[in-house]
Amino acid sequence: MARPRADTFELQRDAMLQAAAQLFAERGFAGASMAQLAETCGVSKPLLYHYYRDKEHLLFGIADGYMDRLIAITAEVRALGLDPETHLRALIGRFMQEYQHSQAHHMVLVQDVKFLASAERIRVVEKQRQVVEAFAQAIARTRPRWTRKTLRVPLAMILFGMINWTFTWLRPDGPLAYDDMADVVTEIFLRGISRRSTDGDGEAE
Repeated sequence: MARPRADTFELQRDAMLQAAAQLFAERGFAGASMAQLAETCGVSKPLLYHYYRDKEHLLFGIADGYMDRLIAITAEVRALGLDPETHLRALIGRFMQEYQHSQAHHMVLVQDVKFLASAERIRVVEKQRQVVEAFAQAIARTRPRWTRKTLRVPLAMILFGMINWTFTWLRPDGPLAYDDMADVVTEIFLRGISRRSTDGDGEAE
């Protein structure tokens, strides 16, 4: 007879995903065993199997749930009805804030999705495309010449290249906060690393 689900089933599942994400981030998916995952989650292996059938199930839960959160952020920002540049700035800022508090999930997403079975990997990749397209459309709104998909999508990938790996070097106790970097990235992306001076001498500031 199947074990009945407790009222706290979903909360316990989520707590296990959080713990598993941290272990995968530290050791990599291939380097973590179900025994280690159970220990990290503070449960027995049989109980862990009650919630997740195997490591791949945990991995998919981490990656898919994280992508759902990122998609939700793009929808939340879109619903604000901001002008184009403010919209893009808000997107970058919200994603940087999410990255600050979801480093383990982000690491798992960028380094371990390749271990998923084809159907699960395709589902995660499709959600990644949705996020890229949301940024691409936001970028296109800021400059009329960037509206073509052959341009706006590569520009979105350039932007993600600027923010997706900040977890490898931006430290919470460092001189720059994630909010600071969000402003810096937005300015560099929209206006370049330097701008013309306003005194008419033609020199970069």
